[in-house]
Amino acid sequence: MTLLDAGDRFPSLTVTLPGGDDLVLPEALEGHFGVVLIYRGAWCPYCNAQLRAFQRELDKLSELGIRVVALSVDDEATTKGTVDKHHLTFPVAYGADARAVSKAVGAFVNAEPEYLQSTGFVLDPEGRVVVSVYSSGAIGRLVPEDVIGLVRYLRQH
Repeated sequence: MTLLDAGDRFPSLTVTLPGGDDLVLPEALEGHFGVVLIYRGAWCPYCNAQLRAFQRELDKLSELGIRVVALSVDDEATTKGTVDKHHLTFPVAYGADARAVSKAVGAFVNAEPEYLQSTGFVLDPEGRVVVSVYSSGAIGRLVPEDVIGLVRYLRQH
């Protein structure tokens, strides 16, 4: 497991969207600031709140050229249910291999049941990590207001 730090290139990670399309990160976000949200699963109230918060602020994020992608170990049906329930319009991937994702980006893995702990990344338009947020439990995660403030600051400086 390697923790990603500011300036590190985000590793290539292929994720699958409901319906079967693949998305390759960070390539899918290049040219834009990007947010990659790894969430614990549909069962987690904190994760649901985070996903809803990013959806509520999606217009502001989009105005700043920020794209959002989320992923979890949930299966396709559960992920589609989460997307529908919260009216999410950003890509939400399913079926992440917890061990492979952990090895690639350093996300902590819960052993039983196996899932990824909340992890978030803000990427620059070239796919380099600007900030990483790792949690070993239920709390401690990116919030859209912080991402908006950070990107505004970076654009001004």
